[in-house]
Amino acid sequence: MTYQEVTAMRTSVTLDLYELFALLLVAAVAVTILVAAVADSFLVRLLRRMPRRSRPVPRTTVPPDGPHEGRTAPPVRRIPVPR
Repeated sequence: MTYQEVTAMRTSVTLDLYELFALLLVAAVAVTILVAAVADSFLVRLLRRMPRRSRPVPRTTVPPDGPHEGRTAPPVRRIPVPR
Protein backbone atom coordinates (compact mmCIF):
# COMPACT_ATOMS: atom_id res chain seq x y z
CA MET A 1 0.00 0.00 0.00
CA THR A 2 1.20 3.44 -0.72
CA TYR A 3 1.11 6.40 1.62
CA GLN A 4 -1.75 7.96 -0.30
CA GLU A 5 -3.88 4.82 0.04
CA VAL A 6 -3.21 4.60 3.78
CA THR A 7 -4.07 8.26 4.38
CA ALA A 8 -7.20 7.89 2.24
CA MET A 9 -8.49 5.14 4.56
CA ARG A 10 -8.34 7.29 7.69
CA THR A 11 -11.64 8.13 9.28
CA SER A 12 -12.47 11.22 11.18
CA VAL A 13 -13.96 11.12 14.67
CA THR A 14 -17.51 12.22 14.18
CA LEU A 15 -20.44 12.77 16.47
CA ASP A 16 -21.91 9.45 15.32
CA LEU A 17 -18.85 7.62 16.60
CA TYR A 18 -19.16 9.26 20.02
CA GLU A 19 -22.86 8.43 20.19
CA LEU A 20 -22.24 4.81 19.26
CA PHE A 21 -19.41 4.57 21.80
CA ALA A 22 -21.61 6.03 24.54
CA LEU A 23 -24.45 3.66 23.66
CA LEU A 24 -22.17 0.62 23.74
CA LEU A 25 -20.61 1.74 27.01
CA VAL A 26 -24.01 2.14 28.68
CA ALA A 27 -25.11 -1.25 27.34
CA ALA A 28 -21.95 -2.92 28.66
CA VAL A 29 -22.41 -1.37 32.10
CA ALA A 30 -26.06 -2.44 32.19
CA VAL A 31 -25.21 -6.03 31.23
CA THR A 32 -22.45 -6.15 33.85
CA ILE A 33 -24.78 -4.91 36.60
CA LEU A 34 -27.50 -7.35 35.53
CA VAL A 35 -25.15 -10.35 35.54
CA ALA A 36 -23.75 -9.35 38.95
CA ALA A 37 -27.27 -9.05 40.40
CA VAL A 38 -28.33 -12.44 39.06
CA ALA A 39 -25.16 -14.10 40.35
CA ASP A 40 -25.61 -12.46 43.74
CA SER A 41 -29.22 -13.62 44.09
CA PHE A 42 -28.22 -17.14 43.06
CA LEU A 43 -25.46 -17.21 45.67
CA VAL A 44 -27.80 -15.91 48.39
CA ARG A 45 -30.37 -18.62 47.61
CA LEU A 46 -27.66 -21.27 47.58
CA LEU A 47 -26.33 -20.17 50.95
CA ARG A 48 -29.82 -20.09 52.47
CA ARG A 49 -30.49 -23.68 51.38
CA MET A 50 -27.29 -25.02 52.92
CA PRO A 51 -27.67 -26.43 56.42
CA ARG A 52 -26.22 -24.22 59.09
CA ARG A 53 -23.28 -25.54 61.02
CA SER A 54 -23.66 -25.48 64.74
CA ARG A 55 -20.98 -23.87 66.83
CA PRO A 56 -18.54 -26.29 68.42
CA VAL A 57 -19.39 -27.10 72.02
CA PRO A 58 -16.50 -26.45 74.41
CA ARG A 59 -15.05 -29.60 75.94
CA THR A 60 -16.09 -30.14 79.52
CA THR A 61 -14.26 -33.47 79.85
CA VAL A 62 -10.65 -33.79 80.84
CA PRO A 63 -8.35 -34.97 78.02
CA PRO A 64 -6.74 -38.40 78.53
CA ASP A 65 -3.62 -38.40 80.67
CA GLY A 66 -1.71 -41.30 79.20
CA PRO A 67 -0.66 -41.76 75.58
CA HIS A 68 -2.80 -44.87 75.16
CA GLU A 69 -5.98 -43.68 76.84
CA GLY A 70 -8.67 -42.70 74.42
CA ARG A 71 -6.74 -43.66 71.27
CA THR A 72 -8.83 -44.86 68.38
CA ALA A 73 -5.95 -45.99 66.16
CA PRO A 74 -3.14 -48.40 67.02
CA PRO A 75 0.17 -46.75 67.92
CA VAL A 76 2.46 -46.02 65.01
CA ARG A 77 5.79 -47.78 64.98
CA ARG A 78 8.48 -45.20 64.31
CA ILE A 79 12.04 -45.87 63.21
CA PRO A 80 14.65 -43.56 64.74
CA VAL A 81 16.69 -41.58 62.24
CA PRO A 82 20.43 -41.23 62.99
CA ARG A 83 21.66 -37.67 63.12
